[in-house]
Amino acid sequence: MILCEEAGKMNMELLLSYDLQFFADGPGGEKTEEPTAKKLQDARDEGQVANSREVGNAAGLLALFLLLRLLYGYMAESFTGMFNYVYGQIPEFTTMYDGLLPLQNIKTVMNQALVRIFMLAFPFFAAAILIGLIANIAQVGWKITTKPLQPKLSKLNPISGFKKIFSTRSLFELFKAIGKIIIISFVVYNYFTGVTASLFTLYDMPLSQAIGLMGQTVIDIGIRVAAVYIIIAAADVVFQRRKFRKDMMMTKQEVKDEYKNTEGDPQIKGQQRRRMQQASQRRMMQELPKADVVITNPTHYAVAISYDADLYEAPRVIAKGEDYLAQKIKEVAKENGIEIVENKPLARMLYANVDIGEFVPPELYQAVAEVLAFVYHLQGKV
Repeated sequence: MILCEEAGKMNMELLLSYDLQFFADGPGGEKTEEPTAKKLQDARDEGQVANSREVGNAAGLLALFLLLRLLYGYMAESFTGMFNYVYGQIPEFTTMYDGLLPLQNIKTVMNQALVRIFMLAFPFFAAAILIGLIANIAQVGWKITTKPLQPKLSKLNPISGFKKIFSTRSLFELFKAIGKIIIISFVVYNYFTGVTASLFTLYDMPLSQAIGLMGQTVIDIGIRVAAVYIIIAAADVVFQRRKFRKDMMMTKQEVKDEYKNTEGDPQIKGQQRRRMQQASQRRMMQELPKADVVITNPTHYAVAISYDADLYEAPRVIAKGEDYLAQKIKEVAKENGIEIVENKPLARMLYANVDIGEFVPPELYQAVAEVLAFVYHLQGKV
């Protein structure tokens, strides 16, 4: 009985010692790898980027109120002038047409008023578009893609829609919106507590002075709110980038699959390299009978040299090999009556520094020339 209990404990210990991470490398494994450049580029092409909308909102809001402060005097004069113009036409028209305003005159007055309103509003619309564009480019760079606009059946799936509504991201956006409301409300309330006394005197002020005070109040509030938005936007940028990076993380299997898809299967590439090496060796062996000498180590390296003074200014390496291939080169050299010269330092230098088809470098001219002179002397050519 005691032995059974001991055996059970040992089995439990063995079972508990297994590393479950070993099984996490499959398609559903834990995302522990940094996203590759291809993964990030594919996501960018799909319109998935670490973009914070709060940056555009903050920049646009700040630009709006700064522009309003700059143009406020001109806008006040324009609105006052438009007000005086519209109401100045009423007595003239009612006297001329027995108390009735002709439809054509009403249209003329309204058109002129709309043109003035448009001219006043145009700088703000242009600034909003320009600032929004700059804010997005500053975050993610310039990249136009229409893929997010393409219709997808998955977007019509009600289940997916409910999941998005009650997702972690939606809850975060909800809490973020509530937080913004609370912070902005506090900023506005804190500002109003300091200017309440001035606002109660509006009824005692001339119209132009009252308009100026109200405009200044609105601008000051707007700039303070924009400043708060900038702080929120900075925090949101950090959050969005970290979240995007986390979402782009990959499993080990995904990295392997991507490498296979982009670079090719390593086994297939290895087979291709072997085929290329074999083809190169066959061509080398076909050129070998043209060699004048084979310089050896003598057992590890073999380098075949060819020199034709009528065609080339320097000797050329037409074949080289190590170990087994070196033995094959020497065998072919013997079959074709090519001299084999043992020179260990020269063989090593040629093998390590000169590729097949290249000329012997100038620093080795003297050593190779001595070998060739020796061979030519044996063959009776000199």
